[in-house]
Amino acid sequence: MHHNTPAPLPRTALAAAERGWHVFPLIPGAKRPAIRSWEQRATVDAERVTRCWSTGGYNLGIATGPSRLLVVDLDVPKHDQDTPPAGTPKGVSDGTDALALLAEQHGQQWPGDTYTVRTASGGVHLYFSVPAGAKLRNSAGTLGWKVDTRAGGGYVVGAGSTVDGKTYAVVRDAEVAPLPEWMTKLLITAPLPPQRPATVPLIADGRRGSYLTVAVNAERGRVSDAPEGRRNSALYEASVALGQLVAGHELTATYVCERLLEAATDAGLPEREARRTIASGLRAGAKRPRTFGRRAA
Repeated sequence: MHHNTPAPLPRTALAAAERGWHVFPLIPGAKRPAIRSWEQRATVDAERVTRCWSTGGYNLGIATGPSRLLVVDLDVPKHDQDTPPAGTPKGVSDGTDALALLAEQHGQQWPGDTYTVRTASGGVHLYFSVPAGAKLRNSAGTLGWKVDTRAGGGYVVGAGSTVDGKTYAVVRDAEVAPLPEWMTKLLITAPLPPQRPATVPLIADGRRGSYLTVAVNAERGRVSDAPEGRRNSALYEASVALGQLVAGHELTATYVCERLLEAATDAGLPEREARRTIASGLRAGAKRPRTFGRRAA
């Protein structure tokens, strides 16, 4: 069954819960959670769902981890400068093209025979069930340009929700298909080795060296520990903080960029986006130099 007509949100939220999907409210007209600890509080309880959506026009959030879902987010370019990386074959203009190319390269068919939602931006969400025993987390760009995934630790905006006056609509109302084996293999990666604390290369040592080492590791931790949806903001804040020390000639910009880029990509941020954010943060931090033992005014 194919349709583009959004259902009223309370009914859509109940239908999602009946599928076994853990739902929670998003701010009306937005993508942000309306509650704290949303992953823990997401529910399949029909009474709680009814009670929640009777109190306001909330958008619908679906916690992918507890729901044992992996949703492939096929995005579209945001502006004219949002173009594929060098070396991308001609004809790849968005996430749908990128995933189609990946499937072809692996000798597989387009994995579209599953529950599918058209997003407010014109992208596509493909819903898949996670194989038993597989532990999958969110990914950004692992499968290709403009191809992200939401799984453990993530959520998606559900059908019927409206953002910027545009509605998330079901375009393929089918059973959720199992995540194809070839995609599962590409998404399951070996666990990262324990992150080694950075040691700042300094001419001087003693208290100054210890202070700067702690400062760098604290800002890396700010990025690593940030929740989904806050990681880019955390990266900017970390870049501003260390950018102040760069401006105060305590650290080099190259060293700070390398350390923060490691933390950002380990956290799932795309490298190009992370580099832009770091550069922006360093520029902002340069306006308020800071040296060892003295905070910026």
